[in-house]
Amino acid sequence: MHRLSYTVVTALLATAGLVPITAAAPAAAAPRPAAVAGNLSARADGRLGTDTDGAARPAAADPDEVRLISVRGAGPFRIGAGLARLSAAGLIDWVAPDCDGTVRAGVTGAWAGKILLAFRDGRLVEVGTATAPPRTPAGAGVGMSFAALEEIYGPRGSLIRNDADDASAYLVRVGSRVELFTGHPIRPGVGYLQVGPASVVERGFREGRSC
Repeated sequence: MHRLSYTVVTALLATAGLVPITAAAPAAAAPRPAAVAGNLSARADGRLGTDTDGAARPAAADPDEVRLISVRGAGPFRIGAGLARLSAAGLIDWVAPDCDGTVRAGVTGAWAGKILLAFRDGRLVEVGTATAPPRTPAGAGVGMSFAALEEIYGPRGSLIRNDADDASAYLVRVGSRVELFTGHPIRPGVGYLQVGPASVVERGFREGRSC
């Protein structure tokens, strides 16, 4: 899952209008699923709520909310959330099938251009960002040096290498989930941050898999 190239990541984020570096145009993506009946919306507190007029649409997010990414996810995009439910709430902008049944997705609203999602079997398994903010609860994020991460996390985190020993990352474990900080292709420091289950995020990095 992790080894999606940085150029592809930034290109996918560019579909929502904001990337940290200039990148090639994104690959063609399928149109976002149409909202279906269910009267769900995204509330400012990050939960799915009901619109007073019965329409399925995202409500405006509190600007302070669009600053935090954790192993739980980001805003209304919680690890384990269903793609169908998020789509029905009007929170999914586009989807693009990837390998091994993985589906990549962009989002609408205040989080558009800041995060990229990945789903397996219809469930959210990864939230990634190439921008700052958002930052983790500890205050870490894209653009920082790995030395700064070590100062922030201390014994809670560690530098790791992939199985091929050709890439490094900084890993923070939180129960069965992780924060994974990987490098930038052209400058020192963190270029991408992913959160999700270790079985998906960490394993994907160590094995060098794109899914």
